[in-house]
Amino acid sequence: MSATIPEPGRAVLPRRASRFPPGAIIAPMATETFLATTGQIFLRLLEMHGVDSEAFVREGGYAPEVFRDPAARLPASAVDTAARAVAERIADPAFALRAARCWHPSNLGALGYAWLASSTLRTALQRLERYNRILSEKATFRLENSSKGLRLVFEHGRKDTVVAALGTDYALSIVMDMCRMNFGASLRALEVTLCRARPAEPAPWEHFFGCRARFGDARNSILLSRRDVDEPLPVSNRQIAGTLDAILTRQLADLDRSNVAARCKAALLDRMASGETPGEEVARTLHMSWRTLQRKLSDADLTYQRLVDETRRDLALRYIEDPGKSITEITFLLGFSGQSAFTRAFRRWTDASPSEYRTRKLGIAAQAG
Repeated sequence: MSATIPEPGRAVLPRRASRFPPGAIIAPMATETFLATTGQIFLRLLEMHGVDSEAFVREGGYAPEVFRDPAARLPASAVDTAARAVAERIADPAFALRAARCWHPSNLGALGYAWLASSTLRTALQRLERYNRILSEKATFRLENSSKGLRLVFEHGRKDTVVAALGTDYALSIVMDMCRMNFGASLRALEVTLCRARPAEPAPWEHFFGCRARFGDARNSILLSRRDVDEPLPVSNRQIAGTLDAILTRQLADLDRSNVAARCKAALLDRMASGETPGEEVARTLHMSWRTLQRKLSDADLTYQRLVDETRRDLALRYIEDPGKSITEITFLLGFSGQSAFTRAFRRWTDASPSEYRTRKLGIAAQAG
């Protein structure tokens, strides 16, 4: 029997016990979930290694169609069970690295297309860090700046060492290929660290990432050079990226209805362009009183004004790199009373005036071109 395709915002659990944990056909998302369309990458990986993916999915109690539903979410525990089952079938310990050949932007939903439209690898990786919860509620990405460059740290959230190792290879290989799609095939990591024990033959990992891999490390990470992550990308489109960011912010808010800060920021994005950001109106949009919104933000160590400031800053940095928008236009798009007020705020955010920042950014882009 096949599983039912879920309503938007609902999680699908397997109909019957098999290799996957038992549960109801449709259940509220009380458990950690992942975006079902990302499962298409895993299914292609299975096919590449001679596994009948459709039979594998049906054996787990799912209908293959669920992986094509952009609104469906599946329990993260199913990934663990599937990874363990596949590890028993495929002898190659490096097989998950080939996930890099199996992904497509559409598998990642709006985040996949926002990634392609990013102005630099840094902004693309920041989007991944910010919105990854949409893809997976269990695994996370974290960025760390250093004098060497930008390090992407992957935290799988798994206790099973086999599942953790495969999941890390799978995730980091996809991210590395995503970077190469935007930057170019020549991109190499400066350093790769992996928690997994050193394999008998480390060549597949070192060949894929283009650098020496350090095994048995305390964390899983990729280090990219500052020059590479900050080089302007020829495929960038800030207008499209901005539109997709608004969609992703709303999706993130919808995913976790208890995340008042994310919901508040999504409401601010909708109102910011009109210059209307009164807290009372935003509170009504969130179906709560102004006093309740203030209290909930306080519980999260936030204030409404801080969220307004952060939202303005994010939009300002996006708008300022668009030469088609004048400083005056940006001032009013962000709801400032005048250009002097905008300039003061922008200098606080970046230590530069809007015109200085724009000149510097456009100069870098021209040199890269």
